[in-house]
Amino acid sequence: MIDLDRIDPVVLPEEPLISTITMAELAAGPQATTNPTERARRQDRLQRAEAAFTPLPFGDGAARAYGRIYAEVAAVGRKPRGPRALDLLIASIALDAGLPLYTRNPNDVEALRELIDIVAV
Repeated sequence: MIDLDRIDPVVLPEEPLISTITMAELAAGPQATTNPTERARRQDRLQRAEAAFTPLPFGDGAARAYGRIYAEVAAVGRKPRGPRALDLLIASIALDAGLPLYTRNPNDVEALRELIDIVAV
């Protein structure tokens, strides 16, 4: 979502979706800067996303899917906690919904290729 305006629309799905986790990250964005111009830009991005999307929830199925996600990441020796945790929760929503995961950081979720179709953008 952060770089959506810089991504070639050809590589994006016909009907893009967003997760509640991503929406939470966007909601935190304006609070994470003291620069008024940047805060306004982030607030604009949040409001546009809120108007354009009904986010996919992190529900019971995603919570169960997270166990599989956690295990795959840990099995390859990567830490499934810390800065990567929110991305893995988003991946859990995609796994539960049977949807591909579009990401700017495909290397961060490489271990999940057996579970989810990873699309680099």
